[in-house]
Amino acid sequence: MTTNGEQRTPRCRLTVLIGVAAVVLAADSASKAAVVALLSGRPHVRLLGGVLTLVIARNPDAGFGIGGPTLTMAFTAIAAGAALAIVRYSRRISSIRWAVALGLLLGGAMGNLADRLFRFPGPLQGWVVDWIRFPHWPTFNIADSAIACGTLLVAVLAARGTAILHVQQPRGDGNRETRPVLVLVPVAVPREPGSAPVPGPGGPP
Repeated sequence: MTTNGEQRTPRCRLTVLIGVAAVVLAADSASKAAVVALLSGRPHVRLLGGVLTLVIARNPDAGFGIGGPTLTMAFTAIAAGAALAIVRYSRRISSIRWAVALGLLLGGAMGNLADRLFRFPGPLQGWVVDWIRFPHWPTFNIADSAIACGTLLVAVLAARGTAILHVQQPRGDGNRETRPVLVLVPVAVPREPGSAPVPGPGGPP
């Protein structure tokens, strides 16, 4: 018999995952909208003595500096598949830590996926808006930061042998019990953001 506490636990993990993903997506979307509105056509904004630079840059590459419409669409499809896989197995996540890690990955993937789907030059080929730059580091955005943090947390949890999902396994008496099983979930590979010139009139919004 399942207790109320046991029933609430998976729901709590799902709530954490959705909450983290929603916060990342909202912060990424709002920051990109503000950057496009305030920095388009303006020079770079240097802060903290030049340690941090705010600059609008649009990245048309698929990832790691690799471009081309076909490859960009392929990477977009992979990101969408990873997001769907996380959603598909979200109710069976084994711990809050995995919920946070996958929530970061989901929110980051959805943030950049939204750019690929809805920004110039068209669906599946949209240019990702990057706006955070540190010295000797590629320009990136909040979605990239979430993906990097989520990937690092996934690596730590996997190295410690922490199971990702709970699965139902039959016992000898015919009943089923829940056991943690380590299941590999595909995640979006963090790309290396690059800079591209801001389009002229008639370009992206």
